[in-house]
Parts: sequence; structure tokens; C-alpha cells
Amino acid sequence: MIGKTFKRAEESEDVQAKGFDDYELRLGDLMRGERATMGKSLLDVQRELKIKAAYIAAIENADPSAFDTPGFIAGYVRSYARYLNMDPDQAFAAFCAESGFATAHGMSAEASSLKGKSFDPSAVPLGKDIFSASATPFIPAGDAVLSGIQPRAVGSVLVLVALISGLGYGGWTVLQEVQKVQFAPVDQTPVVVSDLDPLAGVTNAIEVGDALAGLEAPSAAAFDRLYRPQALDVPVLVARDAPISTLRPGTIGALVPDAGIPATAVTEIAGLDLPEGPAVQVVEPDVPELQLVAVRPAWVRVRAADGTVIFEGVMEPGQNFVIPATEEPATLRVGESGAMYFAVNGVHYGPVGPAGVVTSDVALTVASLTETYQIADLAADNDLAQIVNVAEAVVDE
Repeated sequence: MIGKTFKRAEESEDVQAKGFDDYELRLGDLMRGERATMGKSLLDVQRELKIKAAYIAAIENADPSAFDTPGFIAGYVRSYARYLNMDPDQAFAAFCAESGFATAHGMSAEASSLKGKSFDPSAVPLGKDIFSASATPFIPAGDAVLSGIQPRAVGSVLVLVALISGLGYGGWTVLQEVQKVQFAPVDQTPVVVSDLDPLAGVTNAIEVGDALAGLEAPSAAAFDRLYRPQALDVPVLVARDAPISTLRPGTIGALVPDAGIPATAVTEIAGLDLPEGPAVQVVEPDVPELQLVAVRPAWVRVRAADGTVIFEGVMEPGQNFVIPATEEPATLRVGESGAMYFAVNGVHYGPVGPAGVVTSDVALTVASLTETYQIADLAADNDLAQIVNVAEAVVDE
């Protein structure tokens, strides 16, 4: 037992474990990753590099059979690698190593175009055009012809066609009704009044008998009057009012003798002989004249009852403003109340208020002013006395 030997097992080879990121990267994976990092699709690359998207996909899939002319493959691969910020020479070397592509001489048969040559379509993974293949992952399958038609659009088109048809039919119906002629029946059937033979009694000569011996043919004026329309006859004029000559001032109006006008005055005015009567009496007296009189500079605004400003400004000493007679009284607003007075038929009232006070909403009526204010004292205001004296001197002259 002791002398028994044991044979050591053969040492196993040291197999180094691979990490999660230890895998072989192909050229197509690197290119697709760079393109995804840039956020570009095959169609974007085609638009920017002017290279078909089918050629870009063939470069990423290391498929040289997708190119029509192998002589352009090197330029396409280098251009695409330069677009992805990769080394063009290393990218082309990796493409040749993965696809088995070898650069052909320019005059060789391999460098010529592949168009017109027979080849097995099943040997080409993606075919000549990746967009025609149904298994292309980045392009959706083609839609059917009827898939682009929406039911709402069909309904809208039908409604539009029905509306146009209805308008056309309505217009055609109205046109037919306008052009239609209808005959309405009459209550009395027309009858033949007389049957005359146009050739009866026609002779070559005019026979004048005893019955026509004293007949006088009507004149041309008579025929003209016969066929003249009645509207062209002598018009009949109807006066709208009585003639002026029939009006007598002594019977109507304000000149009636009873109203107080003397007969002599009526005779002198109208030239008519009228009975004498009482003189004319004035029923309503004249409207007293109302004025604003400024003895010192003062700002004044006169406003009508409807809010319209009649006068607004600064009145200088001795300046007067006549208040217009309106149905509703105007109102006064004055900035210097002690410098403003009222003149009613030459009699001064006021002042409007104390000196240096603003007075508003003063009703400018004779009755209101004479009741509210007293006759102005000329001795209390020298400026007012001077203005009144000047005014009286002008009147005396």
C-alpha cells in the first residue's frame, strides 16, 4: 500500500473568463452605433451624403453584392466612415476582412458594373434594393391602396356632393318655374261680336246717294281730337288752398278787430275797409335780459341743462356775457365768486359769493337770481361802481 504510486492528473488549461462587455464587435455594429449616437437614420445619411440608403445598409451589413459597380465600394465605405468620424482606412480594411471583398483593377472584369450580369437572387441577403425587401427592419411595410382613405373623408365628400346636387336641382327647378307660362281660364268665353265680310259691298267707284248728299266729312282736327288720349286734353286744376284774394285779414289771424288792432291800422296795412276795434295788447312781456358782469378776472363756465358747455373761459374786468334764453335754465360755475355779478335789465345783483370761493350749480334764471341775491351795493365794491359809471356814461353819450 505504501509503495503504491499515484498518477497526477493532467493540468487543465487556464481558461480566462470573459467579461460582460468582452465580445467581438463587427464593423456594422460600430457604424450602426455611431449613427444611432448621431441620431441619424439611413434616409438622413442618404440626404446628406448623396449615397443611396441601400448602399449604406450594405456597408453596415458587409454585403458588397448590393452595389451595382464594385469600383465605387471603396469610396462609399471611406465616405461613410468619415461621416461617422471613424478612420476611413481602418473601416475599409474591416469591411474587406468581413465581406471578403478585394479591390479590383480598374480594367478588370470585376471592376465593371454588375448590371446585365446573371446572378442568383437567393444568394444576396438583402437584394439589390433594401427598400423592396419585406424584411427591412427600419422601413415600414408599404400600405395598401385603400388604407389611406379615411371614412370621415368619404362622408364629407358625400355630404359635399349631396349639397352641390341639391343646390343644382333647386336652381334648375327655379329656372323652370320662371320660364313656365300658364294660361288662366276666364269666366266668360269670348264670343264673336259680328261677322263682317271685308269684301262685301266693294265697288270700283264711290256711289253718292241722296242719303249722303248733305253729309259733311269730319275735319282733321276732329279726328285728332277723337284719337287724342284723354290725359292730353285740357287739364282740370284743383286748388289745394283757397285763392289768396279770398283771404281777409280782418276775419282770421292776429289782425281780427276783436284782438285789439285798430281799424285804421288794418286799413293802412292791408288796404281794406274794416270796422274799428280795440288796440292790440301785448299779453306776455319781453324776457328780461340776463348778463354776467365781471369786475375782476374770474374763471367762468356756463353749462346747459343737457350738459353742453355754452361758455368757458376767464372773463376780464368789465366783460359781459349774455345768458341765452333756454327752456331749461343753465348753470354757472365761477372760480372767483366775489368778482362776478348778475345784471337783470340793467340792475346789478350779487356778488355770486365771497371772495376767493368757488361757487357751482347756480341756476341762471331771473326769478331764482332776484330771490337769492340782493341788489349790489356800489359803495361796497369800487370796481363794480367804476364799471357801472362807465356804462352809464356811454349810454348818456
